[in-house]
Formats: sequence, C-alpha cells, structure tokens
Amino acid sequence: MKLATFILDGRERVGIVDVDAGRVHPLTAPGMLDVIATVGADMTLADRANESIALADVQLLAPIPRPARNIFCVGKNYRAHAMEFASSGYEAGSTKGSEVDPYPAVFTKPASTVVGPDAAVDLHPAVTAEVDYEGELAVIIGRGGRNIRRGDALAHVFGYTIVNDVTARDRQKNHKQWFLGKALDTFCPMGPWIVTADELDVANMDIETRVNDEVRQRANTRDLIFDVPSLIETMSAGLTLQPGDIIATGTPAGVGIGFNPPRFLRDGDVVSVAIAGIGVMTNTFRNNVSAV
Repeated sequence: MKLATFILDGRERVGIVDVDAGRVHPLTAPGMLDVIATVGADMTLADRANESIALADVQLLAPIPRPARNIFCVGKNYRAHAMEFASSGYEAGSTKGSEVDPYPAVFTKPASTVVGPDAAVDLHPAVTAEVDYEGELAVIIGRGGRNIRRGDALAHVFGYTIVNDVTARDRQKNHKQWFLGKALDTFCPMGPWIVTADELDVANMDIETRVNDEVRQRANTRDLIFDVPSLIETMSAGLTLQPGDIIATGTPAGVGIGFNPPRFLRDGDVVSVAIAGIGVMTNTFRNNVSAV
C-alpha cells in the first residue's frame, strides 16, 4: 500500500495512492503520524473517505511533513561511497586503510529540513558554494521499541520512502561533525509517498539518482554495509525508537565529490531519485528559495 500526504483545496490530507489509476483515496485519519501510530498498515475501505481524487489535482507533500524528531541518518554505508568520500579530500580526519567504519556512522538532520517531492531545494548561495546530492532509502518505524534485536527489527518497520540527504560539503568538512553541513532548510526532500513494508524486499531494492537526467548513482540495497535490521538494532540500543521515526540508510557512490573536479549542484539543476517498488522523487535546486 502506498500512503501519501497532500494538499487539496488548501487542506492537508492523507490518502491511499493507486499509482496505476492515477488516483488518491483520502483517509479519515488526520495525519500520517496518526496513521502510523494508531491505524497501522491494516487499513480497509472503511478507513477511506468517500472520495477518489486524481493525483494530478493534488499537491504532494513529504509523506511525514513535520517529523516529531530529527531524521536519523547513516553515513558511509555503501563500500564504494566510503572509498570515494575518503579519497575526495572532504572527509575530515580520513585515514588511509580505514575508509570503511566498523560501526555505523550516525548523525541527524533536523525536522525543519524536510520538503516534499517537486519542492524547490535552496542552494543557500550566501552560506555554501558546494551543495551535493545523496539519494537514499529511508525506513519509517511503525512499532517503537528499545534494545530491538536484529531478528525482530523488520517487525518494527511500517514502510519505506525516498530521501535526498542534501549536503553542503564545505560546511561538512569545515565543522568536522556533519550536522551543520546537513541541516540547512530544505535539505531533506522526502517522498513521493510511503510504501508499506509488506510490499517490499528491503534487502534487494535498486536505487538510482539522476542529475539533469544523467545517471550519477546506481546501486542495490544488498550492497549496504550495515543493513536495515542491523541499523535498527544499533540505533535502538538504549534509545527508544518511536512510531514515525525516520532512518535514512546511506547513499551509494556517485555523489558530486566523487568526481574530479567535484560536480556540485547549480541553480536550475534537477535531481531525481528512483527506488524500485517505491517510485521517483524529483526536486529542482534554486538560489534563494523563499522561506516557508
């Protein structure tokens, strides 16, 4: 099942998406976090409002437009990307021979970074000149818990979506810790919807990122160094995960700093991230996007 958050007639709604028919069926639930926490994936026709709306007639938002907490993110979780990052000169403290970490590198992005599919992403030219893309699979926690065992981890997953972990590389490098390079407004496009976990094999999903229709990243989730169950086990150790928490699982090789010279994003660039079984999320990067 595909679940989206959208605007119709100035009102924010949540609905079930029928991609083949190009329709969305609104739910009576007030928001996506309510669906995740109280309704879950076991929805029937009775949960739907008596409406069917053309997708073309609504504005899709991020499926969770206002996360309750920061987005949990994982760095260097594809081997080839770990190598390209270490050799790029942008990884502070990089040591030859230690490109792949023995434990997941976890950081967060504030909820204020989230924007939806088709939204403009601000290049913040007064702050940075080195904006990069990172297409990623994101996990949506459905059942909370602490000290979750690896073997039980997938039972805690509600579904999956797409994020672009946009990064100001100069700020990431200069400030050593990554938060300031990752935290700028609009730096976490998310969407186009959540696909419930029962429909996907998270261990085998193709991911591809295009910039202006040029393929830059192409990988499969089987290439993850730390897979989804191990990430949930690690993050929940002593830390209670909550329904609606979002985990961005890391980006494959092919980011802008992997090129020589680096290929940073410029005004008007269009970035599309596609993940098999989920769909495609596209955003245009612009200078000086008006604050929301």
